[in-house]
Amino acid sequence: MAIRSIITIPDAILRETSKTVETVDDDVRALANDMLETMYAAPGIGLAAVQIGVLRRLIVMDAQKGDEKGKNPVVLINPEILTHGDTPRVHEEGCLSIPQMYAEVERPALVRVRYVDADGKQQERDFSDLEATLVQHEIDHLEGRLFIDHLSRLKRTLLIRKYHKLQRERAKADVL
Repeated sequence: MAIRSIITIPDAILRETSKTVETVDDDVRALANDMLETMYAAPGIGLAAVQIGVLRRLIVMDAQKGDEKGKNPVVLINPEILTHGDTPRVHEEGCLSIPQMYAEVERPALVRVRYVDADGKQQERDFSDLEATLVQHEIDHLEGRLFIDHLSRLKRTLLIRKYHKLQRERAKADVL
């Protein structure tokens, strides 16, 4: 296992659509393990393969990370949302590809997802609350969407400006 570098905005790869994983093999499982190690080290609770520069439809997540219950990693290969619940949920989202920036995003509080697990078996699972938000956020990455795309144009522009300002300040501090 290895910790990989996480790509941040404005890298254009984050806007690309990821390709289907044709076969679940040792290479895919090794990629998933690297992604989990990278996610935990960041620290984060979700990561899409595109965020480490791999355009494959693979996400990892662990909504319990940091919880007293211990780790509960989930690997989803070729995930697709089958149904959305009617009840909305607002959550303050952040993203490892837009570090230290957060905004409230409204998404369905319940989703049913079909995916292939790390053993190559087709699964269907209902995700609710934080896990529903998380799986939708990560699936968005596979489609080249970021959580900021769910914001109004004004809020998105302000958040991006704030991010760039923070980056400039960090670069200045590194020079001194």
